[in-house]
Amino acid sequence: MKYLFKKTLTAHMSQSVKFVSKQHDFFTTLNQRVNEYFKSSNISRNANFSMVLKTIVMFALYFVPYALIISGLYYNLLGFYMLNVVMGIGLAGIGMSVMHDANHGAYSNKPWLNDLLGYSLNLVGGNAFNWKVQHNVLHHTFTNIEGVDEDITPRGVLRFSPHTAWKPFHRFQFIYAWFFYGLLSFVWIVFKDYGRLARYDKDGLVKKQRTNIWKEWSILIASKVFYYAYMIGIPMLVLPFTWWQILLGFFTMHYVAGFILAVIFQPAHVVDGTEYPLPDEGGNIYNTWAIHQLHTTTNFAQNNRILSWYVGGLNYQVEHHLFSNVCHVHYKKLSAIVKQTAEEFGHPYKTKKRFRDAMKGHLIILKELGKKDSQLGQQLQPQAVKV
Repeated sequence: MKYLFKKTLTAHMSQSVKFVSKQHDFFTTLNQRVNEYFKSSNISRNANFSMVLKTIVMFALYFVPYALIISGLYYNLLGFYMLNVVMGIGLAGIGMSVMHDANHGAYSNKPWLNDLLGYSLNLVGGNAFNWKVQHNVLHHTFTNIEGVDEDITPRGVLRFSPHTAWKPFHRFQFIYAWFFYGLLSFVWIVFKDYGRLARYDKDGLVKKQRTNIWKEWSILIASKVFYYAYMIGIPMLVLPFTWWQILLGFFTMHYVAGFILAVIFQPAHVVDGTEYPLPDEGGNIYNTWAIHQLHTTTNFAQNNRILSWYVGGLNYQVEHHLFSNVCHVHYKKLSAIVKQTAEEFGHPYKTKKRFRDAMKGHLIILKELGKKDSQLGQQLQPQAVKV
């Protein structure tokens, strides 16, 4: 059976897209081996001391510069902007290394602690509920599937999927995309959260999470007011700078954070070698969920300890997608098990040796997707398997 290439899905399709292959031997075996690793090593799947220490460091990178700003010790405008840059680095660090694990339920075996740390996203301007739906439910389940995975959904001037309609300006996206990456965090917290919550409610995704839409709107609005108050209101009251200088500092912080987040997340799925499967007319994806993750996900810079530490193991995207309920501090050890098992069953284990290789691979795809006559969708489309 052939896949459909020129087809646009809607968010409602997430209710009907399904993985229909019954070849579950790979993930069954992999699960057994991972479970045995934790059992034989006598260690928890959750955070350890190094993870707790990292959590403290990431929050310090964000809140210590903030405290210095409002203390009045740095009335120099250049110092103010430099501290906002550091806050941006801390903001991205909290998102990648703390909030991310917590909202996957991987930080602790205590749900209340995961919830508490997960709401750190609200503390820094985002919304934990929206993130869980967009990331945990849609992206992790339907990775690189057009119209369902919002990470590759059309975003204004950017084209991240060969199944997205081509526009003439896309031919230049390999140049201008890098500028727009910096806007990711700012646009998210200032605009997108509101539209996303309304859309998720309309699509029935809020109800599926067993929560109340009025509760989620109350949390979103209350946390946004609190965030704007301490990030913009208080500095305007205590600092001798003009309103636009303070807003520029706020924007600078988010631009730094947004750029970091984008260049870490994009090479994991929008990179040469990854695939963009579409369901058939019945909504069927002819693979198991686990094997689908191997085809649509790529690791990078696995031996770069400093990068791995800062980005919360997100350079181990294969392991993260297969075991998102495991704290990222364990991904390096798990990677050997995953790679061996994938190769044993004849499945791909995609990785880029260095971070710059991942960036090069992402640039290649941006260029390819900028072509009107790109053959990427056909080239990367996996064959249907018998079930």
